[in-house]
Amino acid sequence: MPPHLSADRPAGRPPGHGSVDALISQTRRLKGDVDAVRRDAHSDGTDPGERWQRALYDLALHQLNDLDEHLAQLRDGPPPVPHAVAEPEPGPAVRAEPGTPPSGSLLSRVGSAEWNLLTDEASWSGELYRILGRDPAAPALTLDELPSLVFDEDRPMLTAMVTDCLVDAKPIDGEFRVVRPDGSVRTVHMMGEPVLDVEGSTASMWAVLRDVSELRRHRRTVRETRDSLQRHRQQARTEHRFAVELQEAVLPTWRGSLQLPRRGRGALDVAARHLPSGTGTFLGGDWYDALELSDGETLLGVGDLTGHGVTVTSGMAMLLGAVRGMAMTGTRPAQLLSWLNQLLDATVQPALGSALCCRYRPATRTLEWAQAGHPAPLLFRDGTGCALTSPDGVLLGATPRATYGQAEVTLEPGDLLLLHTDGLVSAKSGPRSVNRLLDLAPRFGAARTAQDCMRTLVEEFGESGREDEACVLVARVTS
Repeated sequence: MPPHLSADRPAGRPPGHGSVDALISQTRRLKGDVDAVRRDAHSDGTDPGERWQRALYDLALHQLNDLDEHLAQLRDGPPPVPHAVAEPEPGPAVRAEPGTPPSGSLLSRVGSAEWNLLTDEASWSGELYRILGRDPAAPALTLDELPSLVFDEDRPMLTAMVTDCLVDAKPIDGEFRVVRPDGSVRTVHMMGEPVLDVEGSTASMWAVLRDVSELRRHRRTVRETRDSLQRHRQQARTEHRFAVELQEAVLPTWRGSLQLPRRGRGALDVAARHLPSGTGTFLGGDWYDALELSDGETLLGVGDLTGHGVTVTSGMAMLLGAVRGMAMTGTRPAQLLSWLNQLLDATVQPALGSALCCRYRPATRTLEWAQAGHPAPLLFRDGTGCALTSPDGVLLGATPRATYGQAEVTLEPGDLLLLHTDGLVSAKSGPRSVNRLLDLAPRFGAARTAQDCMRTLVEEFGESGREDEACVLVARVTS
């Protein structure tokens, strides 16, 4: 027999990281070797030592089958949650005793027993006494007395296994829970066979009993974590679907360009897009809006609430509704942002957000605008572009009584305004990101419509693959 491993005799080099398939192959080869040795260990069933060895071979194969299954799950990922009957809840916490495998260990105790049906004698190994918490000086329990240790709901199964073994010579292979004298509960796996006399009648029954409490606890932990992961994934899918539906319900959904206002000179040709992030898993609070107001002016705006998920999307919907409502009452951009800031500060779940709000007066082609921690509008005129000078404005929700400045600019026919959220360009690019947008001025100048300009933007920055989602809006002043 080879010597035991020790500190100065290390184990063989383990497979490389990630080689789960190699571990599976090794496990299956070992199963084949164990099964071959078991078949070579000839036994007529009369020698207790040979029966013990054969039983241990069977137990080893059971363990290797479990290991093969667990490694396959590790390679393939969590399986779908099956519709299965739940296992019985565990009993009271097991109290440790000398010799008990440490918590978290998969080591099992294995004991043996034989019941002589002719003499009504029972013989137990010392380990079986320890498994069942019995005094080794006490007599072994008979088959009739054994069920007294077993949970009430598990007794019918034990009785059926023993009856099938004694009457029909069927092997025993099953589990039941026992209550030890100290009140602790253990799960026992029992395997056994009948021993026949020369006339073929059952003379006795032998069994190997294994304490599998820790093994079952670990299996239960694996199942519970798998189910928890399944529920988490299902919840994430549900929240994502709800967030998408909510976003689609509140963001404007016009196709192509929109003429605002619909009549009169100096109108705006408007196009807008929501561009998803590279993963597309979580939706944030990015929004855009373009709306003809009751006084004939036009509302333009973009903004972003920090965070991701359905809560942020719901906050975005509330914010966008408030913007539209206040704009309809004639509220100017600076005052509108001030009230939005108070609204965010008063919500149950405070949030931070940036926003850019504009009111366009077509009769004079005047644009009033204010910003709250947001990139300024970009103005393109005669083949060149520039960022407008931003008035003062802090992030929405940053401070309760913030005030916001307001700026005004007169536009000319053919001018193009570009409003966008931070996710359009990488934050790592810094000033270069703005330059990339401004470099599009010649292409914008050659475009015929706002929708053509939007196609140019998407071609340059991509419809997806960015770090974060983005909203972009372009408005072109018609003659």
